[in-house]
Amino acid sequence: MYKSSENSWQSLFKVRNKFALLAGYILASSIIPAHDVLANAGGKSEIRKSKFQIEEATIDDIHEAIKRRQLTTTELVQLYLDRIKAYNGVCVNQPEGILGPISTIPHAGKINALITLNLRPDTRTALGFDSRKARSMTDPVDNDPDMPDALEVAAELDAHFAKTGKLAGPLHGVVMAIKDQYDTFDMRTTAGADAFYANDRPPDDATFVKQLREAGAIILAKANMGEYAAGGITGTRSSFGGMMCNPYDTERDPGASSGGSGMAVAANLVTCAIGEETGTSVREPAKNNNSVGIAPTRELVSADGMIQKGITTRVGPICRTVKDTARILDAYAGFDPKDELTAFSQGRKPIQPYSAYADGKPLDKKVRIGVIREYMDKSLFSPADVQSIDIVDSAIDDLRGLGATIIDPGPGGSLFQGCVDKVVPTWRNQLFISQFPGIFPAGTDHIPLLVDMYFDPLLVPNTATGQPSIRNLGPAGGDTGDAKYNFNLYLKERGDANIQNLTELIEKANYWNDPVIPNRKASLVNANNALTLANASALQNRFALQTVIFQCFAEMQLDAVVYPTGSVPPPILTAPEEPSVNDRPSSIWTFINARGFPAITVPAGFTTEVYGRDAARNLVGPIPAKLPVGIDFLGLPFNEAMLFKIAAAYEQATHHRTPPPDFGPLDKPKVKPGKPKKLPKARIPSNEELRAIERDL
Repeated sequence: MYKSSENSWQSLFKVRNKFALLAGYILASSIIPAHDVLANAGGKSEIRKSKFQIEEATIDDIHEAIKRRQLTTTELVQLYLDRIKAYNGVCVNQPEGILGPISTIPHAGKINALITLNLRPDTRTALGFDSRKARSMTDPVDNDPDMPDALEVAAELDAHFAKTGKLAGPLHGVVMAIKDQYDTFDMRTTAGADAFYANDRPPDDATFVKQLREAGAIILAKANMGEYAAGGITGTRSSFGGMMCNPYDTERDPGASSGGSGMAVAANLVTCAIGEETGTSVREPAKNNNSVGIAPTRELVSADGMIQKGITTRVGPICRTVKDTARILDAYAGFDPKDELTAFSQGRKPIQPYSAYADGKPLDKKVRIGVIREYMDKSLFSPADVQSIDIVDSAIDDLRGLGATIIDPGPGGSLFQGCVDKVVPTWRNQLFISQFPGIFPAGTDHIPLLVDMYFDPLLVPNTATGQPSIRNLGPAGGDTGDAKYNFNLYLKERGDANIQNLTELIEKANYWNDPVIPNRKASLVNANNALTLANASALQNRFALQTVIFQCFAEMQLDAVVYPTGSVPPPILTAPEEPSVNDRPSSIWTFINARGFPAITVPAGFTTEVYGRDAARNLVGPIPAKLPVGIDFLGLPFNEAMLFKIAAAYEQATHHRTPPPDFGPLDKPKVKPGKPKKLPKARIPSNEELRAIERDL
């Protein structure tokens, strides 16, 4: 319905003339006195209160204020810029600069979430942002009138509303940050890397970015990220953007690799942000930042214009509420001819918008939710997991109280193992057989035993960690070339004159050098050694797992399953990761979600104490720590509507979202930063930590 009005306001861009740029400069000079944070003649900051409370503002709050003429879109952008100026910046001790070693700072007062701001040079300078935040490093003049900046777009939205009295689209004025992994035609895009592109701006927007703009959203910034979507300890840092810090404890991990997106939302630097999830990178930063994030069905969302797109890469919104998250997904879900996988979404979207299902109403007994106790077995994991599991256990009681029917095998029980044992020997076949050479000797007839296992699943063997299980069916093995292929595919389409393939991307870049946080170069070189593309094992694993999940959902008539987003709290940035144990990952649960199933995380509460690892990887603690815990709801492909329904009901009943105390309103006293910790001594990453770097490749 908004399409005609969308075309109306967007046509304003097309009738720009030679005076448009001058108008932008006039706008830039006029915004300074309107800001909440003003510099007086003595250089001290003065605070002018706004009538509109920007902290925790929802899309509905913003639209209501605009329609009541209590707020303009330009004023809204200014309010976010004020918070960015106050809270976005270097959050670690880096005595040798951005590419050197770092140590943490308690209560740093900054989080380093946003690396590029959508402001023309004169405006950016007038607002006090340095050149590192420029829209382009290769185009310092940046005077193309067909590339309006965020304030110019805001002014045009205001003009549209003043003329028509109507919002330009469903996301009118929604201020967003986009993970630097995605193409934006007006801002540099390097996936966090300090790479030497001839033109650091790609030629056009990613499809979903274009759709967000068409819906009225304002793209204010590019978000910092783990360089090239790194996971693990490397996923907290980028060569161009630097180290990221969790706003709930600036010494801790904000979540790899979309940390900047999660941090910006948590600290109210934007309304919503976009992350990308291959393994962990929407739900982990959302969980670690006490926010809502959904990793949707891969085939529902286009990965066009994404560095390293693949079969598991999902464009996922992160917001502070379930409804806002649904509204962002509404803007870009569906078929895109530039991404063949989205053809599977034809006819699979619900009749109503996703946001209509996020109404927060109580559930009823027809809604059946299974509990994945395999992800909550404290006897299999470590003391670090216990409190998060207990918090989610309490959340399951909340779901019962909301009226849902809970299918719970009970502590120590198993929701999926029966389906795993029934399905895996047949549908993983050679992968399953290779796991157990003692049972299936080479050169012998394996068929009779496989037939016996089909009729008697008790014959199915398990490894010491329990494989095959819903925690891990077993290794894919033998696949190669995905990363190199996807990098080269993107670079060929981008068409940069200086960087045309992965070899050149590796050679033409700067990298950080830190004794405890490995940079990205070695893993890229390893990926570049591939000589062919072979991912058949991953596809077979994906199909086998999907068969397991569909089978159990059908047998138990499930609408969704529930489990902790992750049971390990975010670690100290310079400390070793909590090691995996019995196929419990060091970050979040992602084995099912990464193989074709949508999942949404919602705040479930906070820890009171946590454990960690010292430099020798010994368990230490507990120590007092109030850190966010998230709960996941996962459903069948294309059933995001049901997930929004359940998540919104849980959110409405519990209200666990709490903004980070150190990043409050600008008129409140600011926290005094603590003393920087000493630079850590060099240590050799574990093999598991090195593998985690490529978790999101």
